[in-house]
Amino acid sequence: MKEIHKETDYLHGFSKNEQDRLYRQARFFESTVFGSIDFSKANRILEVGCGVGAQTEILLEKFPHLHIVGIDISDSQLKRARAQLQSAIKKGRLELIKSSADDLPFEDNSFDAAFSTWFLEHVQSPREILTEVRRVLKAEASIHLHEVQNATLYMHPYSPATLKYWFEFNDLQWNLKGDPFVGAKLGNLLLDAGFQNVQTEVITHHFDNRSPKKRADFIEEMASVLLSGAPALLKEKKVEKKLVEEMKEELNLLKVAHDSVIFYSTVRAKAQAF
Repeated sequence: MKEIHKETDYLHGFSKNEQDRLYRQARFFESTVFGSIDFSKANRILEVGCGVGAQTEILLEKFPHLHIVGIDISDSQLKRARAQLQSAIKKGRLELIKSSADDLPFEDNSFDAAFSTWFLEHVQSPREILTEVRRVLKAEASIHLHEVQNATLYMHPYSPATLKYWFEFNDLQWNLKGDPFVGAKLGNLLLDAGFQNVQTEVITHHFDNRSPKKRADFIEEMASVLLSGAPALLKEKKVEKKLVEEMKEELNLLKVAHDSVIFYSTVRAKAQAF
């Protein structure tokens, strides 16, 4: 796996502001990510690519009986997770381990379930990672994934600066050996990794005049995602400051335009190990 531990390897960077954003993002998408997850019959689960622990925090709240083992390759992300979740660590509910996801330091059949969100978009070898996760799962254990499908973004009024920026955003992630379109591939990846009973669900976020508050909130969240990549895009000379400012203007207009529309989809997947 391409290890994501240097700022140059990771589109969003590792600043405190970015880590704070990940916690806000996790809460914003909480109902979307966890809407169909039931870990009531699991005891020990593996969170792959736990990062700063933003999703981990929600898992601990929703399933108070769980023992969670989170793995990540980034020292700075794990440092934040340990600080944020020290209470759960002290209570023995949480372990945070530095590890590559394609070479897990666990025995076969070690976990009752696995969970990962917004992680496979950042790695070079998702199939190998999922194969390794299947190895450490018990028979009939479930895996739950949620990933981006960035080709689905649509906005009205027409926003050419934002769309140009979005292309460069995704292109840089691709060149960093990630995959901003991995959501559509989850079914194939899970099958290739040896999982069965594979199910996928497209989650569509579609906001127009029927829900102006939700529309504005979603545009604000998308803006924070877009801008999180600005330092890396500017450094790599993929965009200029002028384009970033034009994008901000378009997004601000999108929030208040009387007929604005935003449409974006992600993909949720679950499967079983055998």
